Amino acid sequence: MPTSRTARFSSPLGVYDFQKRTSIIAVSRKGAQKLGQLAMTLANGEGFQAHARSAELRLEKTLKGKP
Repeated sequence: MPTSRTARFSSPLGVYDFQKRTSIIAVSRKGAQKLGQLAMTLANGEGFQAHARSAELRLEKTLKGKP
């Protein structure tokens, strides 16, 4: 509930404030391989080695034909 006069530009609480929204995305095996490579490149560039390793492991799994 807005306080300190913020109600002038802010909406009150609504149903969507209490719901968790999830997106479901489908991608082909070839698309997943390309996205995995891009994710690894970006993660390494940002210094997120654990994220890069996660993308690498998922990419290896995809290349082996596992879901």
